[in-house]
Amino acid sequence: MAIADWLLLIALSVVWGGSFFFSKVAVAELPPLTIVLARVGLAAAALLPVLRLAGQALPRDRGTWAAFFGMGILNNLIPFCLIVWGQTRIGSGLAAILNATTPLFTVLVAHVLTADEKLTPKRLAGVLLGLAGVVVLIGPQVLGGLGGEVTAQVAILGAALSYAFAGIFGRRFRGLPPMVTATGQVSATSLMMLPVVCLVDRPWTLPMPSGTTWLSLIGLALLSTSLAYVLYFKLLARVGATNTVLVTLLIPPSAMLLGHLVLGEVLGGRAWMGMALIALGLVAIDGRLFAKLRRAVGSPGQATSS
Repeated sequence: MAIADWLLLIALSVVWGGSFFFSKVAVAELPPLTIVLARVGLAAAALLPVLRLAGQALPRDRGTWAAFFGMGILNNLIPFCLIVWGQTRIGSGLAAILNATTPLFTVLVAHVLTADEKLTPKRLAGVLLGLAGVVVLIGPQVLGGLGGEVTAQVAILGAALSYAFAGIFGRRFRGLPPMVTATGQVSATSLMMLPVVCLVDRPWTLPMPSGTTWLSLIGLALLSTSLAYVLYFKLLARVGATNTVLVTLLIPPSAMLLGHLVLGEVLGGRAWMGMALIALGLVAIDGRLFAKLRRAVGSPGQATSS
């Protein structure tokens, strides 16, 4: 991954990390399915005119739209519903830790289903280091909730697994502009979610949400969905699935650093230790720094022997 790719990954972690906060606010007043429909529906409504202004258009062939619907199921419908429902029963911290297993699932799925993203000891060690860093960063005490709401925790893990399959499935969109893929995906998901929400939640019978909830839905749609998926598909085309899903390791430190820089929140030693572990894991996955160190250590010996 080039420096520009790492910067895109960090930017994605910031905008995607807000989804946990926005969802937690919205779920206090709205049922999970309605939140998911609002998220993808508002995102589609925002992206469609932007796509037209950019001089781009959605494809019309059945094959591409079938792929949009498949991606919508794996990358939106299943994980969004599972995560929002899970957050009605467990805290955001534990949900973030469970969601951070996505890279672990992805390296395993990619090893089985792809020829060019095979599992290596370096990659596995880096993912495990990063996952340990997320646990340390958020606080091992949240793991005390493990086993309490098993169904909700399995739901978040199911979302992480769905994201892993989505990353592999999304490789087929490499020939399309990222904005086209993002718009097609959320549009397809909206079409699938609309009849389900009308049958199950009947949103016209619900009380009118508060202004805070509306702002959360708008943030969820515009930042954590529209912008996030444009960045996601751009990264997916450039660096592959296993590198793109590393974003889930960066989401917790991004959120904490924003709180430190913008809100003046104090970061303790545990937070810095957790971020250091995550950084070390990402460096191990990238591999270039360790390769340079090996060459630097090996060069004196080589010079002596010559």
